[in-house]
Amino acid sequence: MKFTLNGRIIRAGTVEGDALVSPMPIGFLGGVEPETGIILEPKHPLQGQSIANKILVFPHGKGSTVGSYTILRLSRAGAAPLGMINASSEAITAVGAIIANIPMVDEIDITRIQSGDHVSIDGGQVAVYRET
Repeated sequence: MKFTLNGRIIRAGTVEGDALVSPMPIGFLGGVEPETGIILEPKHPLQGQSIANKILVFPHGKGSTVGSYTILRLSRAGAAPLGMINASSEAITAVGAIIANIPMVDEIDITRIQSGDHVSIDGGQVAVYRET
């Protein structure tokens, strides 16, 4: 099964990979290990999982503005997500995606995407491929 969602481009680009979906916001500073991409935040639904080389799907970021730099550190360490999809982006995550050159789109109904779906981002278009 394939379906397409259209959103707003935060950082243009084309990428595809497997989705890792969080129903909760992500705080990059202190919430994600910048050398490995592992979610550290206690009680977060993705705690212990790595965001590296995934299409990271989450409502929005949270926390300190240093989170933008943490996203850049993830990229430099090879531990960043391939792309990011938000319901409603905020400045911290948007700036991080821009400076780290990570394709990003928002204004997407993220409830339609499940972890393990194969997802492609092409500008503002998100294609979701799910085995039925």
